[in-house]
Amino acid sequence: MFLTQTADWTACGAELTETLLARFGKWGLAEQGLGLVLVSSGPRGAEGFAYRGDWRCYPCSLVKSFHLVHAMAALEEGRVAAHAELDRAMRDMIRWSSNTATNYVIDLITGTTGDTLLEGAEYLDWVSKRERLNRWFWALGWPEWQGCNITQKLMDDTRYGRESQYAGAARENLNALTPLAAARLMWELFEGALPMSLPARGRAQAILHRSVEDPDAALPNYQLSEYLGAGLPRGVEIWSKAGHNLWTGDPKASWFKHDMIRVTAAGRRPLIAVVMTQGQGLAETHPQAFAGMGQLIWEMTEGVTRI
Repeated sequence: MFLTQTADWTACGAELTETLLARFGKWGLAEQGLGLVLVSSGPRGAEGFAYRGDWRCYPCSLVKSFHLVHAMAALEEGRVAAHAELDRAMRDMIRWSSNTATNYVIDLITGTTGDTLLEGAEYLDWVSKRERLNRWFWALGWPEWQGCNITQKLMDDTRYGRESQYAGAARENLNALTPLAAARLMWELFEGALPMSLPARGRAQAILHRSVEDPDAALPNYQLSEYLGAGLPRGVEIWSKAGHNLWTGDPKASWFKHDMIRVTAAGRRPLIAVVMTQGQGLAETHPQAFAGMGQLIWEMTEGVTRI
């Protein structure tokens, strides 16, 4: 695990987890439907806390932050040519969580397209190309990447053709992430090391930036008003990417709501928080629950992040 769980962080995280489950249990938050990771900087580098940090679940749109980082690296390596449509797609897949924009980025990185059925060698070649999405992160050597998969395109409902073939008859190859993998991506992008230049990292950071002052901040697809950032005080800076699925027609990809966020404020060290949840109550019935979680996380981590 890339972070060190100190005694202070363990005590803080345990109390926070207990409080979250007690306060939001009436809205459907349960032990087996929660993954939580908190990370900040300390004398030994990344320090923090993980509760079910290795929970492997359907990640919804959290995968888009991974595709953003990979696309920036592909641009620098010359595997993808820079052009205005790619710029627009990278922006829209984060700012509006556009599935169409994301799938355009996936096609460019992997040299594949979706839809119609394929057979034999043609299908195997297509799979190998799509697996580039996983191989790039495997090459980073992160233990947290174990069990993760981001090779499936983003769909508004169920899958057809080669996308359905690839997901598997039992949907065993659907996208999957863990809270620890999401937290590590945010840590490495801002505090650690990624195989890309500082300008490229800065560009990715800028795309992930959110602000309550943005004219679009109240729109649900901006992914702030009904997520962790909505519960934070004015004056903090936010970088985030959320994921949210209602009923998709596939039980294994339905009723999830997640957020991965980095917050900075005067007098406190930057805090990365990843909250991943499953359940219809949080995903649909109580859209403001995440704002309450964000407020609680910010308040209860003050003691371990204070400068």
